[in-house]
Amino acid sequence: MMKKYLIISLLTVFALGISAYTYADLHLLPTSLKVLVIDELGNPVQGAEVSLFKTEEDYRAGENLLVKKTTDKDGEVVFKKLEVGSYFVHADYDGKTNVGGGVQTEKLVEGRINKVNTIVQ
Repeated sequence: MMKKYLIISLLTVFALGISAYTYADLHLLPTSLKVLVIDELGNPVQGAEVSLFKTEEDYRAGENLLVKKTTDKDGEVVFKKLEVGSYFVHADYDGKTNVGGGVQTEKLVEGRINKVNTIVQ
């Protein structure tokens, strides 16, 4: 009987520890956005310039740029420490852009690396 209570107690402590770790994990990690830029054939594009805008008006006018980065050899760029919300992504490479190709992200999830793919053509 005592062994049964000990096992239940240990499982309870373990479960509480896991839930506390998960809660802390969500609130300590920065909210990030990983953008993968690909061409019309699905190949990653190295050297594409990726810009983030907060509003559609800023995106369309090309004003109030939040941040701009260049994709790596895998066609990826990561924007860290972002506020929760949706963003407008503009990618540009060698005269090709992602205009018309789904440039608004979903609302970012706090404490996660959110991911989006975009095509330059």
